[in-house]
Amino acid sequence: MKQYKNEVEAADDFGKRIANLKQEVSKVIVGQEDVVDAVLTSIFSNGHCLLVGVPGLAKTLLVNSISEVLGLNFSRIQFTPDLMPSDIVGSEILDDQRNFKFIKGPVFSNIVLADEINRTPPKTQSALLEAMQERVVTTAGKRYPLSAPFFVLATQNPIEQEGTYPLPEAQLDRFMFNIWVDYPTFEEEVNIVKATTDGSKVELQNIMSAEEILFFQQLVRKVPVPDGVIEYAVRLANATRPGKDYSPAITNEFINWGAGPRASQYLVVGAKCHALMNGKYSPDREDVRAVATNVLRHRIVRNYKAEAEGVSAEKLISELMKATA
Repeated sequence: MKQYKNEVEAADDFGKRIANLKQEVSKVIVGQEDVVDAVLTSIFSNGHCLLVGVPGLAKTLLVNSISEVLGLNFSRIQFTPDLMPSDIVGSEILDDQRNFKFIKGPVFSNIVLADEINRTPPKTQSALLEAMQERVVTTAGKRYPLSAPFFVLATQNPIEQEGTYPLPEAQLDRFMFNIWVDYPTFEEEVNIVKATTDGSKVELQNIMSAEEILFFQQLVRKVPVPDGVIEYAVRLANATRPGKDYSPAITNEFINWGAGPRASQYLVVGAKCHALMNGKYSPDREDVRAVATNVLRHRIVRNYKAEAEGVSAEKLISELMKATA
């Protein structure tokens, strides 16, 4: 790993590395720059993210490509109604000497892709909770630490609701970001078709090691934040909570439940990483606003009136950012 004279030099190099990462990923993923940005922000903030989008938008390919350029171990778990917790964390078996031996499951990877996470029952979904929060797995009374770095990148289909089990708020809160993956533009789709139908294969280069990722995660945490920016992030999270003295009118009208303190933490950490990725040594309010939608989208529970009138979480977050400017 490269040795830096000081943290300023490391911060400058981090910005260059991120640019190289994006360029390498763009060899495979056409467009989706905002999604790539958000996933990288989540990774270097040491947070998990949920990718929501219809099938066929290259969510799995995106995660696989990022793991490849980061030089990380990658495992994919296809969530189905018959999936058991032991299929995720592993199980104990009897070896040849009649001793119990723990066989690690696919969760013991650097990047775990939980594909269509809402298709499996809550019992199996909850098997990820401890791993996501504590970075350990407990089975048969023993705790097994997961390798670092560790990220869960889950996908969810927003349209097929039959036979699905919506993630409870407690599990949704474990995800730093909820990232919406939209359709490509016409020009992007033309380029996708050209790139994927000519028989060529792209080889991705490893840009960063696990050791460097851990170093840059610590660097992100050390980024200084002005008190005014922290207070702005907390005000924004507070503005999502109805029935308080400081609640905006739109919150009381359309929101049942707002974001908890974890949202404030993720707003600040995400702003730090966003600033560093864009060549700044300290975040400002713009950096908080840049990550706010992905942080708050899954932490706002809209009421019936909001759903009846078609007021989306994104619309509410946009209005709350204006109200707290």
